[in-house]
Amino acid sequence: MTTSIYILLVALFLQTLLTFSVMLVMGKRRFAAAKKSLIHIDQFKTMQLNDAPEEVILASRNFSNQFEIPILFFVVSLAALSLKLVTLWFSLFALLFVFSRIAHSYVHIGSNHLTLRFRLYLTGCVFVLAQWLTLILTLI
Repeated sequence: MTTSIYILLVALFLQTLLTFSVMLVMGKRRFAAAKKSLIHIDQFKTMQLNDAPEEVILASRNFSNQFEIPILFFVVSLAALSLKLVTLWFSLFALLFVFSRIAHSYVHIGSNHLTLRFRLYLTGCVFVLAQWLTLILTLI
């Protein structure tokens, strides 16, 4: 296995681990809020959590975020792997994307500083776009 493929697989694993970690935080916050009667357990039937505490909503939104831009990351990464077009630059962009997503999640479910969160989001978008461009340029 080449170093580039190894780095890419590490990035894929870390993004997957991030998704599961956020899911655990979300679950913990939801159960804690239900236990404190801040939300009623019946609200989970339809996921009508609009009146839930902010920390519950933030964790839920961040979990949903893990199935938005990261999908583009998974698709381009799997395409590069299957086409055997994984370069070092491609893998470094992948790793930087994941680091930006980890930082984004930390801010989102933590301080939720909007300016910093938005900058981290855009940074991640730039890195996944760089992956796509690298793949396309490698194909040419």
